[in-house]
Amino acid sequence: MDRVLVTGLGAVSALGLSVKDNLNALRMGVSGISERPSMVRTKLQLPVGEVLATGRELLGYLGLDEGRVMTRTALMAALASAEAMADAGLGRNGASGVPPGRIGLILGTSVGGMDISGEFYEEYRVDHSAGDVRVMESHDCGASTAFVAEYLGLDGFATTISTACSSAGNAIMLGARMIRAGLIDVAVVGGSDALSRFTMNGFNSLRILSSSPCRPFDASRDGLNLGEGAGFLVLESERSASGRGVEPYCAVSGWANVNEAFHQTASSADGDGAFAAMTEAMRVAGVGKDEVDYINAHGTATPGNDLSEGMAIRRIFGDDVPPFGSFKGYIGHTLAASEGIEAVFCALSIRGGELWPSPGFYSVDPGIGIAPLVKYREGLQIRNILSNSFGFGGNDSSLVFSAV
Repeated sequence: MDRVLVTGLGAVSALGLSVKDNLNALRMGVSGISERPSMVRTKLQLPVGEVLATGRELLGYLGLDEGRVMTRTALMAALASAEAMADAGLGRNGASGVPPGRIGLILGTSVGGMDISGEFYEEYRVDHSAGDVRVMESHDCGASTAFVAEYLGLDGFATTISTACSSAGNAIMLGARMIRAGLIDVAVVGGSDALSRFTMNGFNSLRILSSSPCRPFDASRDGLNLGEGAGFLVLESERSASGRGVEPYCAVSGWANVNEAFHQTASSADGDGAFAAMTEAMRVAGVGKDEVDYINAHGTATPGNDLSEGMAIRRIFGDDVPPFGSFKGYIGHTLAASEGIEAVFCALSIRGGELWPSPGFYSVDPGIGIAPLVKYREGLQIRNILSNSFGFGGNDSSLVFSAV
């Protein structure tokens, strides 16, 4: 069966505006979490993982009119997806050996254009004649996808997925399944989300934001740090990649999405959804538990999420848990973009044979009983990485990335 290969990567996060910048920061052990927001106007002075570039600067990087009004979600998505396509040897118009219409775009987002529609509403609620109502056209999540498709010059299949924090994971899964089914040859897949007052206030109302840098799986963890960014992969059929002479980073070999519907926001204490997603993804990949060399945990650093995910990991692997960790201490929880950015990190990990420590961990939670990786490792032969992204409502996704 034709494998689904990863042939291009693109990333924008609090660690930097390119894959190279992100990789260098990971290798140096640098965290992108700042003490308080500087780009988004908010009264919440809490740690966040911000992309340190203004909308005007992002427009400039994209070669667009710097006076154009565009959401950060769309701009970061365009920057990361264009980098991924260039990395895969594809022009912005889809050239370089792929037939017209055989490239698909699948973008995951939950914030959409809330960053600028929120600003518009501040004026509008005071004076209904104030502000430019046309900015509301970009509020819808699909508007970001339409902008990216236009920017990349893609006129084939394009769709948007919005399943909260599992959005990018589900985008990757859909792209892989479409390639496997022969519907397309190449899929540009990932996610993008911007920080906004709406999301910050929403998460604050749930009382799950920490006032200090987050500490995934640590006994003292008390909440997450929100982040923003975009991460995209170019997925390609083995036949297409071979025909173009492209060297892949890895393969997407397994995937699963389940919905345990336990609670509107919380995961079940026993991790039923996480357990089901991980075991099904491993089954699809044909990978046994002794063949998983690393688990990229969702690891948000909230008491409930980490306990639930930790319990699920223990249920599957018993006393032989492979190295695992969370990237949230580097970039924050980037919501719909999280699996997009973290999938890029997984691909880099397999290609480079290296694993990065999970920031913020100091002591084992007795309720979980296992500790994430805390030391940098290199020179490894990594066969398979199991990567998790779990969303509100119990919409849980797991992916398996495998060495080629």
